[in-house]
Amino acid sequence: MDYAPIRISADLPPLRVNLYSDTQTKPTAAMKAAMMEAEVGDEQFGLDPTVNALCDKMAALMGKEAAVFLPSGTMCNQVAILTHCRPGDEILAHETAHILTSEGGGAAALTGAQITGLAGPNGMFDAAALRASIRPKSRYAPPQTLMEVEQTANTGGGAVWPVAVLDELAAIAHANGMATHMDGARLMNAVVQSGVSASDMVAGYDSVWLDFTKGLGAPLGAVLCGTKEFIGRAWRWKQRVGGSMRQAGICAAACIHALDHHIDRLAEDHANAKKLAGGISQIPGLKAEVPQTNLVFFDTSGAGITATELADRARLHGVAFSTTGAHRVRACTHLDVTAPQIDEALSVLRQVVAG
Repeated sequence: MDYAPIRISADLPPLRVNLYSDTQTKPTAAMKAAMMEAEVGDEQFGLDPTVNALCDKMAALMGKEAAVFLPSGTMCNQVAILTHCRPGDEILAHETAHILTSEGGGAAALTGAQITGLAGPNGMFDAAALRASIRPKSRYAPPQTLMEVEQTANTGGGAVWPVAVLDELAAIAHANGMATHMDGARLMNAVVQSGVSASDMVAGYDSVWLDFTKGLGAPLGAVLCGTKEFIGRAWRWKQRVGGSMRQAGICAAACIHALDHHIDRLAEDHANAKKLAGGISQIPGLKAEVPQTNLVFFDTSGAGITATELADRARLHGVAFSTTGAHRVRACTHLDVTAPQIDEALSVLRQVVAG
């Protein structure tokens, strides 16, 4: 999924409300203080105590044996695919999955694996769709080695996969000789929304990662979790793709701070998203999807303008949105967006639509 970059120039007013993405969050003062106080060492040799503490904390949170710190979520996905798959293998995922639409063809370019997209509403597929995609083993067909899900489902409107569905899909995949991987970019949003613990939610998945640069507000970093054997092999790919770091504890400290202080507050983002969606639906010509978490998608076709036109006009008023289709706009709430700013964004949208 392509997103046009936020327009910033001397000809445009400064951003007042940034709803473009939760990747726009900036470290809080307390997070910066934690970063500056972090003990550090050579992460590549296992000598950074803060990185080690983060990995231990994440493995315990996810109920996995081990974890590895990586610079980004995309690298987590690609390292996991490289570890699970070989050239010519097939991955089963939703047709809008991030690994298929938004990682530059990484699975094909790096692993030599192909991704088969499965259909289903809200960025999710069901057991019937998964079973229908499984072929008899044959030398004429690619080995189906990995089944992947994305929690929450981004282009599905930030929808949360129910844990019963996740468990059922994992059981089917394992019964057919496939490994399972969860793209947990916004996993903690799902945990907060559902009340299901992270470890229960990911119990059926051989690998899972959490991104700290979205709603959790860290400047960089993601952690990939799995068995000790899997993480041991993943480390080789981390080395190969340039993911090894040195005094990375400065960044790991931001992630630890996020785990300790920024998870429960995700409920505020969800409340702001519901407030925004409710207000958008009251603007003639706009139709908002009901959000489960912090992503609000809305349609502009009834207003007689394209998504890009609306986003460009809103930017002239200091409000940033992203677009995901001709008439589909995405707004993303996060820790740098307050409830009063939601009111401000709604005021701008009313002006934009009124012309």
